[in-house]
Amino acid sequence: MPLALLALAIGAFGIGTTEFVIMGLLPEVAGDFGVSIPTAGFLVTGYALGVMFGAPLMTVLGTKVSRKRMLMMLMGLFIIGNLLSAVAPSFTVMLIGRVVASLAHGAFFGIGSVVAADLVAPDKKAGAIATMFTGLTVANVVGVPLGTLVGQSVGWRVTFAVVAVLGVVGLVGVAKLVPEMPRVEGVQLRHELAAFKNAQVLLAMAMTVLGFGGVFAAITYIAPMMTHVAGFADGSVTWLLVLFGLGMVGGNLVGGKYADRALMPMLYVSLGALAAVLALFTVTAHNKVLAAVTIVLIGALGFATVPPLQKRVLDQAHGAPTLASAVNIGAFNLGNALSAWLGGLVIAAGAGYTAPNWVGAALAAGALLLAVLSAALERRGKASGAAADNPSAVVAGGTRAERQAAVQR
Repeated sequence: MPLALLALAIGAFGIGTTEFVIMGLLPEVAGDFGVSIPTAGFLVTGYALGVMFGAPLMTVLGTKVSRKRMLMMLMGLFIIGNLLSAVAPSFTVMLIGRVVASLAHGAFFGIGSVVAADLVAPDKKAGAIATMFTGLTVANVVGVPLGTLVGQSVGWRVTFAVVAVLGVVGLVGVAKLVPEMPRVEGVQLRHELAAFKNAQVLLAMAMTVLGFGGVFAAITYIAPMMTHVAGFADGSVTWLLVLFGLGMVGGNLVGGKYADRALMPMLYVSLGALAAVLALFTVTAHNKVLAAVTIVLIGALGFATVPPLQKRVLDQAHGAPTLASAVNIGAFNLGNALSAWLGGLVIAAGAGYTAPNWVGAALAAGALLLAVLSAALERRGKASGAAADNPSAVVAGGTRAERQAAVQR
């Protein structure tokens, strides 16, 4: 794998850290600004919305420059947003800083996926994408716990200042290691938008929303589930999330490796197993050891779907993949928001803290059904194309009406 992937992974590490570390620092931020915890939660919601809307917006704005230059500009935006959060004199300015940083998120991963895939041979594309996403998964194992510890020990502003420094390292890495890749000539915005007319692209994005949404239906409510149901102490939640992050790292690497060999079978296995494990979590959540093992499996199976889903979008949006790739990153965040909302609904309805696991299982099962549908439509399309290219085969093996139609052609 080229060293340029290391630069992309470092950028991904910084982005992953800033996205998730705020969850562990909400009490400190709320206390400093004199707002309630629910109000401070807008720092999470605002970031997610910024990713959703920023991914296509920043990608469209970047169609006039090379991909390397756009990646550098995005890292610059990320640095500015985190510095703004670090020095924010008010909650409103802090929220603006979060949104500014989030605008870089979707486009960086979207454009970065295209760049990573272009750096390697065709049979290693998913592995290259997985290497970049390793930075995001490692952030949940190292960056988020350390950032939370620093924020609770010496102040949350220091955490965001350190994340800004990570952004500088990522920017320098992109500048020094990523080769100059000129803007693809002849590909204009209308070509990028045309990819969304492809049903396979839309199906892949729907799989992203439902599949990864299944993961966050459970993980969003992991703290009350583990403390009230499994009986863990409050302080144990951090280490449970580290286990989740370790599962993400392993699943991401395995998903990237096997997606290059058999993409759709990899999706069938990972989505089917994810649905089963999430359903099982309603039972294992009552036992500390089994709950910990299940959390690792959810992280592994959930992120095993990321490289194949991202590569599926790139493959189906061939010729103009940049915007589709970035929008698919937004689809991950849409899945997170949708599943968190649905999980909250079932808890509020009195179904208990394990009820979101059933929601997650249903979402993952829905993604599996879409994967099967997508593959069936693809096979039908290939069969129709083969028949059109070889009418004699239809004459030999088709029905009488089909043979007559083929002869007429």
